[in-house]
Amino acid sequence: MSSFRYLFVVALFCGLVLEGSYSQAQLSPNFYAATCPFVYSIIRGVLLRAFRSDPRIGASLLRLHFHDCFVQGCDASILLDGTDTIDSEKGGLGNNNSVRGFEVIDEMKAAVEMACPGIVSCADILAIAAEESVLFSGGPSWPVLLGRRDSTTANRTLANQNLPGPNESLDGLKAKFQNVGLNGNTDLVALSGAHTFGRVQCQLFIDRLYNFKNTNLPDPTLDATFLQELRALCPKGGNGSVLVNFDASTPDAFNNDYFTRLQQNKGLLQSDQELFSTRGADTVDIVKLYSSNQGAFFQSFVVSMIRMGNLSSLMGSQGEVRLNCRRVNGNGISSVLNGDDMITSM
Repeated sequence: MSSFRYLFVVALFCGLVLEGSYSQAQLSPNFYAATCPFVYSIIRGVLLRAFRSDPRIGASLLRLHFHDCFVQGCDASILLDGTDTIDSEKGGLGNNNSVRGFEVIDEMKAAVEMACPGIVSCADILAIAAEESVLFSGGPSWPVLLGRRDSTTANRTLANQNLPGPNESLDGLKAKFQNVGLNGNTDLVALSGAHTFGRVQCQLFIDRLYNFKNTNLPDPTLDATFLQELRALCPKGGNGSVLVNFDASTPDAFNNDYFTRLQQNKGLLQSDQELFSTRGADTVDIVKLYSSNQGAFFQSFVVSMIRMGNLSSLMGSQGEVRLNCRRVNGNGISSVLNGDDMITSM
C-alpha cells in the first residue's frame, strides 16, 4: 500500500473512531485552535532538539504517557514531585529510576507558557509529545484529543497496582488492561508494540537469563543465540542498570520488528514474550498479523492510543492547568479555566 493511501485509510479509520469518542469524552483535537494555535509547533521544536542529543527520548516520552494514563487516567499525575501532601508516583514500582523525560516536558511547558500562559495542561502536552515522538521515529500520526486538565493529586499505591510489570503473566497483563478500561487482546498487543524502540535495564529481565522462576535455569522460551547475546550484555552479578535495546537492529525506529522478534523467541521482557508463547492465547494470532502487516499494527496502535488517551480524563472545571508540571498551583496563583465552552469544532 502506498504511503498516501495508507495515511488516507488511517485518517478515515480514525475519523470513525473519533466520531464516537467526542460524545463520551468531550475532547477535541482542535481544543486549542483559538487559545493556543501554535502549541504543536512549540512542542515539536523542543522535541526535535531533544532528539538530536538523546535518541532514546521518543520511547521515553511515549512510556511516560502510558504510565500516566494507567494511574488515575491521563491527568499528568506522574509528573508531580513529592511533597508533604503528594506521594509522588515517580517512586512507585515500574517508575522508580526507570521513567524519564521529565526535563523535556518541563522545557515544553515553559515554552508553551511563554506563548499561551495558563492555557495548555501538562496532561495535553504529554499526550502531544507521545504522538509526535512516535511520528518522528517513523511510526503513525493521529489526531490527539485535547482538553484534559491536570490532577492535583498523585497515587503511588495505584501506580504500584496498575502498571504492568516486566515479569507479568499474560493473565496478569490482561487483567491490568481491563481494569483501566482497555481490552486484553488488541489494545494489549498493539500498545505492547511500543517496545519496538527504546531501551531497558538488565535488572528487569536478568532472572530470565540465569534463574527463571527460581529454577537456576534460563527461560526456556528464549532463543538460544539470543540468550547468549543477552548474557554477554548482562553478566551474572553485573551492573543491573546497563541498558539493552529492545530491538538490536532498529533500536530507535518505530516499526513492527517487535512482533517478528516475538515469533523468533527474542522478546526481551517476559511480559513481551507471553503475548506469543502462551499456548492457546488469543494474542498469538494478533502478533502474527502485526508481524506480517505493519499497516495493520499502525492502525491498531492509533486506535488503542486514542482509547488510552480517553481514560478518566479531567475536563471542564475539574483539576487545574498547572503552571509548573512538577507541582500543584498554589500561593494564590490560579490557572485559566479552559472548559467545554472553549472547544472548537473540527
